[in-house]
Amino acid sequence: MRKTIKLSLIAASVLALTACNQEAKKEQADVKLDTVAQQQAYGIGASVGNFLNKDLADKKEIGIELDQALLMRGFEDALAGNAKIDEEKIREVLTALDESVRTKQEEKAKVESEKSKVEGEKYLTENAKKEGVMVTESGLQYEVMSEGEGEGAKPVATDVVKVHYKGTLLDGTEFDSSYSRNEPTTFPLNRVIPGWTEGLQLMNVGSKYKFTIPSDLAYGDRDLGKIPANSTLIFEVELLEIQNDAEAAAAE
Repeated sequence: MRKTIKLSLIAASVLALTACNQEAKKEQADVKLDTVAQQQAYGIGASVGNFLNKDLADKKEIGIELDQALLMRGFEDALAGNAKIDEEKIREVLTALDESVRTKQEEKAKVESEKSKVEGEKYLTENAKKEGVMVTESGLQYEVMSEGEGEGAKPVATDVVKVHYKGTLLDGTEFDSSYSRNEPTTFPLNRVIPGWTEGLQLMNVGSKYKFTIPSDLAYGDRDLGKIPANSTLIFEVELLEIQNDAEAAAAE
């Protein structure tokens, strides 16, 4: 919280300083960035300006819009030694702002989480009706895109597997892909999300399946940024290899 207040004060000061320095405004079109010192000075201002621009935009998105004229006036008054509120009051109001932002963010996250859950349940209901889609007892849905040759070995939960995969949200947004990295991934099957642990055990080596994983078999109500809370996830997974512990250790 203290860091947030400090950054807010710095950003506000830079914005206000730019606004009250009329001469600097007139010379903005002719700014010179020929020397390292000039570039460093400009870089500091640009960095803080970018921070403030994003900070104000983020606050506006959750319903908190700050009066920039008052923001700049506060700087000018403080610079002149005539601030209308003292430092204790400043800390108080900025602490309250931080708390308000946190509350708004939590409210927004809750709404989005509930929306994701409803959308996921609707998608799963419709997807289960499609030809070729199988549904396990847990609710995991899968489609066989291609089978490996012959019977082939299937992994158990304690095995280490090597796979290629692509993960997307219901709207098609890709959040992870070993194909994009051009590098398969190796992991113990019992240390991933339940939908993967169950689904990979259905596959033999060389198979490629499409899994539609309900949120409770994925990341549940955790918000992971790229993956919102309560998201139903879609994975295309290709099982390349089942490794024993020695092979897995040698590959690391």
